[in-house]
Amino acid sequence: MNALLQHEMLIPAMAGSVLLLVLIAIAIHYKRRGERPEQRLRSVADDLLANFLIPNGDEGEITVGLALLTRCGIVIVDLKDVEGNVFGSDTMQDWTVISDDRRFTFSNPQFALYDRMAAVRRLVGDVPVSGYVAFTKRGEFSKGLPSAVIQLDALVNNLQAESQDLAGDAMLGWLSQWDALREIALTVQVDHLLKN
Repeated sequence: MNALLQHEMLIPAMAGSVLLLVLIAIAIHYKRRGERPEQRLRSVADDLLANFLIPNGDEGEITVGLALLTRCGIVIVDLKDVEGNVFGSDTMQDWTVISDDRRFTFSNPQFALYDRMAAVRRLVGDVPVSGYVAFTKRGEFSKGLPSAVIQLDALVNNLQAESQDLAGDAMLGWLSQWDALREIALTVQVDHLLKN
């Protein structure tokens, strides 16, 4: 009888343990989802547009990775998720990433960022537009950060602090330009799809 009672108590204990493990796995999953760069930026922006096309001002189009509506204006973000030491400067045409077993180069991302910022400025009038090339923490700059380059953690912290320091009154005046930017992006995207 005693063994039967122990066996009956063992089943609920095991079920409770399994339930606890499932809850821990779910919590880890949602925590990791919140750690994705775009999600982190979305959490500190009032609105966000991702991966959209707009006119570049030269009868062409330009892709914008992320545009955030914040209390300081519109922030253009080019996200870079590279692993290793990044060597780049304002004057270098190509930047290099060196990791344990790999080395590769990519074009200086500042020039493309400045083009994206200029294209957005043409469309939003007097709304302040700033921009950053944001690297995840997997990329390290041992020689210092070039202009307009920031670590993603620092950008999130800066935007969070700015949103707490500033009232949203100015941003309310920018909503019509933000909505116009969204509409232009949608129109260009549809036109682009219809051409192809």
